[in-house]
Order: sequence, then C-alpha cells, then structure tokens
Amino acid sequence: MGPHPAVAAIRLAVRRVLHDVLTEHGRTPSPGATPLVLVACSGGADSMALASALAFEAPRRGVRAAGITVDHGLQEGSDRRAADVVERLTAMGLAPVESVRVTIGRAGGPEAAARDARYAALDEAAQRLGAAAVLLGHTRDDQAETVLLGLARGSGTRSLSGMAAASGSGGLYRRPFLEIDRQVARKACMVQSLPVWDDPHNVDPAYTRSRVRHEALPILEKALGKGVVEALARTAQLSRDDADALDAWAAGAERTVRDADGRLEVAKLYALPPAVRRRVLRSSLLAAGAPAGSLFARHIEEVDKLITGWRGQGAINLPGRVEAKRQDGRLVIQQRAKPLGR
Repeated sequence: MGPHPAVAAIRLAVRRVLHDVLTEHGRTPSPGATPLVLVACSGGADSMALASALAFEAPRRGVRAAGITVDHGLQEGSDRRAADVVERLTAMGLAPVESVRVTIGRAGGPEAAARDARYAALDEAAQRLGAAAVLLGHTRDDQAETVLLGLARGSGTRSLSGMAAASGSGGLYRRPFLEIDRQVARKACMVQSLPVWDDPHNVDPAYTRSRVRHEALPILEKALGKGVVEALARTAQLSRDDADALDAWAAGAERTVRDADGRLEVAKLYALPPAVRRRVLRSSLLAAGAPAGSLFARHIEEVDKLITGWRGQGAINLPGRVEAKRQDGRLVIQQRAKPLGR
C-alpha cells in the first residue's frame, strides 16, 4: 500500500525539484561532492510538510538535507518555538539544523522588513553551508494571495506574475509547492502525525496578507464560486510568461535605441510599444544607480512623459540621486553630484 495521496503529492513535488537541482549545470559545489539542500521551516504546516518530504526524498536522490528556522523575535516565546522546530527537523534526520535570530528593521513596513531580514539570514546560511538550493514552502494559496495583492496595487504584469518557482541568484530559492493547495500540505502533516505551529500573525487583521487570506479571498469565492485560487495561480504563470517575453524584447530593443555614444534617442524610444519602452527606461534608471526597491511605476511614468508628453519640462529627480532630462533629442539619465561638504 502506497503513501496517503497528500503525502505522495508533496514527495513528488520535492522529487521533481531535486531532479532539477541535480541536473542543472554547476549546482554541485565541487566534482564528486554530495550537494546539500536546505529547507526553510517556520514550524507551520506548509514548511513542516516540505521538510518531511525532503527528509524522505533526499537520501534516495543522493542529496544531503539540512534545515533552518528563522526566529523573528516578534512574539513572546519565539525562541522556544524555534528550538522546537530544530528538534523536530533533527528527528527527521536533517543535518545540520540551525535556528537563526534576526533583527527586524522598519523599512517598507513590518511585513516587508520581516521578509528582508528572513531572506538575508537564508542567504547567509546558504552561502556558509554551500547549499545548492533553499526550499521554501509557499503553496498555490500563497501564490493566489500574492497575485491579488499585486492586482490591488496596480503594479503591472511582473507583479501579477507572483512568486517564481525558482528565484534568487542562480535559482537558489525553490518553491516546490506552488501547484499544491495549502490544505494538501496540512493533510500531509496530519496523516504523518507531524505537529504544526499556527502563526498568530496569519490571522491578525493588522497584516495585509492576513486580510486577503481570511476576508478578500473567501468573499471572492462566495461571489464567483470555487476555483478562484486556481485561477489566480494560473494568472500568475500566464503573466510571468508575458513579462519574461516583454523583458527579453526590451533587452534587445535597448541596444537599438542608443546612438553611437550610447545615449538614448527620444524618437526611437517613442516608436517602441509603451510596455517595452518603460522596461527600457527602468533598466536605464537602475543602471544609473536608482535602487530597485525605491523605483516605482509613478517614477517610470514621469520619465516616460519626457518622451510622450514633452512640454519643455525640466529634469526629474529620482531615487538614488538619479536624474532624467531631455536634451537635444536625447534622454540623459545620470546621477547627480553629491552636495559639497557631505
């Protein structure tokens, strides 16, 4: 008799990712070495299911499985929760298993600050341990929530594409469960008698994602019927395909809109489709030193008006001391000099 269908589903998802990691060129740290795959586990149902699947599949694929839990220190007893997760993962056979305490900043709000601190800790651990991949337990439900948030913010096609199955430098981060529902992961934990921890932040209405999960999505499902989560996740994949194609188009177009001195020609930019032109502008602003996290759609739109709505306006100041101005039929994007004495 085979495993429960939920357990079989999570193991298959992990098996596929391990196959991808092993077959990709350069993923093994050194010739003949056994690659190490790290699972990030909060103790919740999604990541506990993921850890259990990795613990089962890794030795069968010639992979070392390790674990890490990040203690954000946001709740009383978070250190005890982290120690408990370490104990559970160790009992599964993962090694090494670490708990890392992080300090949460304030930039971008509490959710963004916690995410930044978490990924910084995971980056450090992956580099120190020489991990070939870091597995994250995001499910199809998480993907649907991400798409809905992107839609509400009006952030464009790339935002609607949600989370990638592989992201980070060299595809370090892998998300095996993006096609698996949250309830499947929870069921897999239940039938394997794996205790799980339910983060109170996940039901706290102070957090935007919590409101999407417990208020917005249920209302949509009540109004439109079941299948909203699947449809939103499908939208993510379609949007990602479109965004990737437009990015590739823009990368090629950028070479054609520059003059012999490498300056952007306004007439050639104007001839591009808006979606391609704005990608060229964003790439040029980033190259000039504008920080990606501070460069928003409204900034790109203002620069775009130098091309499509020219009325003799002056230079536009942008994040990272970058300025954009129109001069002699060219779009000049450069960093402003630092004020003297600083």
